[in-house]
Amino acid sequence: MTEEDLTTSHLSVAMTPTEVQKTLTADGKSMKLSYSFDAEFYFELAVVFMGIVGVAGNALILYALVASKQHKKHVLIVNQNALDLFSSFFLALVYALRLCNLRLHGVLGSWLCRIVLSEYLVWCGTNGSVINLAIITVDRYLKVVHPIWSRKYLRPWVIYWAMSFAWVSSSVYNLITVVLSSELRGGECYSYMVFEEEWHMIIYGVWYISSFYLVILAIFIVCYWRILVNVRRQASVMAAHGSSTAQTQSNQIQSNVIKNMILVSAFYALAWLPSSVYFVMTTLNPSLTLVDARYYVCMFIAFSYTSTNPFIYATKFDAVRKVLIALIQCKKNSVQPGGGSGTA
Repeated sequence: MTEEDLTTSHLSVAMTPTEVQKTLTADGKSMKLSYSFDAEFYFELAVVFMGIVGVAGNALILYALVASKQHKKHVLIVNQNALDLFSSFFLALVYALRLCNLRLHGVLGSWLCRIVLSEYLVWCGTNGSVINLAIITVDRYLKVVHPIWSRKYLRPWVIYWAMSFAWVSSSVYNLITVVLSSELRGGECYSYMVFEEEWHMIIYGVWYISSFYLVILAIFIVCYWRILVNVRRQASVMAAHGSSTAQTQSNQIQSNVIKNMILVSAFYALAWLPSSVYFVMTTLNPSLTLVDARYYVCMFIAFSYTSTNPFIYATKFDAVRKVLIALIQCKKNSVQPGGGSGTA
């Protein structure tokens, strides 16, 4: 690489928190990275806490899905929580390591920068979660709008292939990107931000926003709009001709799952909107301050997506809610009135 144009991307820069302002120079150009020590420190501390909450919440939801025997019926939702659990774990780990202010050197430090501190593993889970969410949306669309085609072609192996695709595609994409756009300089890790030319970064930014936000958002809107239209049509037909109790209950369960996934999808669209807008601004205007309070606010909202998703499942998914309520009651009953402990 003969010329290095340092630009920013959707990931933060792993820097020493003791430095308040730094100027990076490449090819005669300079860009300031201005940020407050307090803002960065408290942001990283909050993200560690958020990651721990995400690990606990997603692990609990996975337990509830297995305990309620819903994991075989909703394998894509299980995969969604597994991806969020993976992302939350490495989110807490990476930002805990950043709080330690590590200085990296040599080949080991270079790879530690690219694989760990670059948030590569975090974004493998995060991008995989987005892909899997789109797969769930298409799966629901086919089952509701095209039920005959769905029963004929959506075999279990197709679903498991789609689940694997979410993991593999996200891992390969992020590995290629982090290797080509990350670098260790002076003991500091600059991740997803080193490009040979400025237009490389612009192309990458446009592609990333288009692929992981605009296209995904379009899939949500089109599929769930068609689903809702179809569900209302079916409900009116059933009301006019009458239907069995079993059929009504089955349709109600399916409707609840669809509503839950619409809520999760809407939350994704809202949580990632600020960071997507900020990313576009920094892509089109390289002179913009790369890391500041606005960046921290945007990324905090974005990271909240994976840690708060479990609360949606816990409050809206009937099968999961029943298991969690039973678990809470079991814990309460395990304590005898006299203060001793017993077995529920």
